[in-house]
Amino acid sequence: MTTAKDLFLIAMDLERSVGQGDLSLALAGAELIDLIAAGTAAVDRDRIVPGETPAPDDRFLREAAAGLTRQAPHERIEDWLWRRGRDLSAAYQTALEEDGELKPQRGGRLSFGAQRVEPVDTPARRRAAGRWEGREPVLAALASAVGIDDGRPGDETGLDDETGLHDEAGLDDEAVVTVVAAVHDAVMELEAVRQRRTIESAAFANLWRGP
Repeated sequence: MTTAKDLFLIAMDLERSVGQGDLSLALAGAELIDLIAAGTAAVDRDRIVPGETPAPDDRFLREAAAGLTRQAPHERIEDWLWRRGRDLSAAYQTALEEDGELKPQRGGRLSFGAQRVEPVDTPARRRAAGRWEGREPVLAALASAVGIDDGRPGDETGLDDETGLHDEAGLDDEAVVTVVAAVHDAVMELEAVRQRRTIESAAFANLWRGP
């Protein structure tokens, strides 16, 4: 399993309402972090530089690696998150259902669209739960980006309440910190877009209602 799949299963397991767009951005960030760990990619300031090492043997990571821009100027991390993250949560849901890691549940924990799903008790689910219970820093930081926490205040988790990052969070790799920060920024930008659309829709409705 990968960090992205672990994150998806944790989102299912903890009964948190997570937006598809938010989770998709975090999943893209998780993929990039795994590619960095494998040597398939590196970070140069705010840009992604492809590495020489082949992608790990995972369908999604291979797809992510194949989509890296290989010519300078390389793609900005935030641009890549938006591009790679498009409909990514739905793709993970489909793949995990096909692999038997998720099952439909009429009263399920999380709903993406009309279908509700919940994790199946598998080794992959137990592995994801183990990372979460062990306070694995990368998984905790990415989960924080989409509003998932373990109920502990920021000073106990080592994560800042606003950014999800802290010197004590265990994120000692500068490239990983950069990616997680980019995920937080992208999620906040997405929320700003939602709020702007809500305001515009309300203003349009008031216009048609008249005085």
